Amino acid sequence: MTSNQASATLINYMRSSLIAGIAVAAVAIGAVPASALQLKTVEKFAQPTYVTAPRGDHKRLFVVEREGVVRVMVKGKTRSKSFLDISGPVSTDGEGGLLSIAFDPRYENNRRFYTYSTDAEGDIRIDEFKRRGGDQERAQPGSRRSVLEVPHRLFTNHKGGQIQFGPDGMLYIATGDGGGANDPSNNAQSRSSLLGKMLRIDAATSGARPEIFATGLRNPYRFSFDRRGGNLAIGDVGQGQREEVDFGSLSALHGADFGWRCREGSIATPGVPPCQPAGRRVDPVFEYDHSRGCSITGGYVVRDKELGSLFGRYIYGDLCDPRLRSVNLPSGSGDQPVGKLRVGTLVSFGEDAGGCIYTVSLEGTVSKLVKNKRASARPC
Repeated sequence: MTSNQASATLINYMRSSLIAGIAVAAVAIGAVPASALQLKTVEKFAQPTYVTAPRGDHKRLFVVEREGVVRVMVKGKTRSKSFLDISGPVSTDGEGGLLSIAFDPRYENNRRFYTYSTDAEGDIRIDEFKRRGGDQERAQPGSRRSVLEVPHRLFTNHKGGQIQFGPDGMLYIATGDGGGANDPSNNAQSRSSLLGKMLRIDAATSGARPEIFATGLRNPYRFSFDRRGGNLAIGDVGQGQREEVDFGSLSALHGADFGWRCREGSIATPGVPPCQPAGRRVDPVFEYDHSRGCSITGGYVVRDKELGSLFGRYIYGDLCDPRLRSVNLPSGSGDQPVGKLRVGTLVSFGEDAGGCIYTVSLEGTVSKLVKNKRASARPC
């Protein structure tokens, strides 16, 4: 199967099953309306899934490719040699692949970064690597260390996919519920399972036990932390009725139960016998039904002042609706399109070291959100 055929197969699979596998009040900064914003193509890649950068590195942008490769761009130019290649152990079955990376907050000194991927058995793997000493553009061969493995072998969907370091310096990991309709194993509500959860771990300490930070998630494919204040925003993919955004401070959300499988968004899940979340129920701050989408791709609270009226709003998208949208959090008010901007097969947003926002299409294009076409595609 060719790369294009593989990409098309995944896209059709995700759309047919209505699954994505793979803030604060709005503040007007400057005079740039959302309708004037543009998407500037940065580069095209092979099935990209995520884009990010280490803290303080305003020259480089790292692009994750689904088959297990991480590319590095320096001042807008892609290096010919990959930063990391783990394509051998990575499986792209179903919604799997290399789905995101995260750089340690002290990466400049300790050179540690982490990957979220799926292996040949279908299990979720969180691994640590190190950058080569003295080389900003290559990972150290043989530096892989297993941090966490989560069994996920029954179904090939609901793999989750996001890791990020929080403002507390801990590594946060969002896992899907294990797949299948209505969470047949009830993983999301089970405290004995690491599936359907937001996990929080001390990644740097060998042998550290994973901690369940919050429960009751279906497929929190993308989440992010607000650069101003550190609030957590989770885009949780729904089943047949609702797509939702959960949002709040770490103290407010620690121990939260977001309701799945008893609830899909704020409603009782059709087809599931009446039940109540086992933990402290927290309802979404924003949700929408499937009249205009099927699978939310969570984004970021925008902190790039160059983006004018989008500043302070949460940007998000949907796999089945190419329009980019934004909404105020936590009120959930003012949901609207971001001008006429569209991204087909949107699988992720990203943020660089300076807070500029990027979009990632599984079809290949990574773009930067800019105030006009004259703006640079380089990292901020």
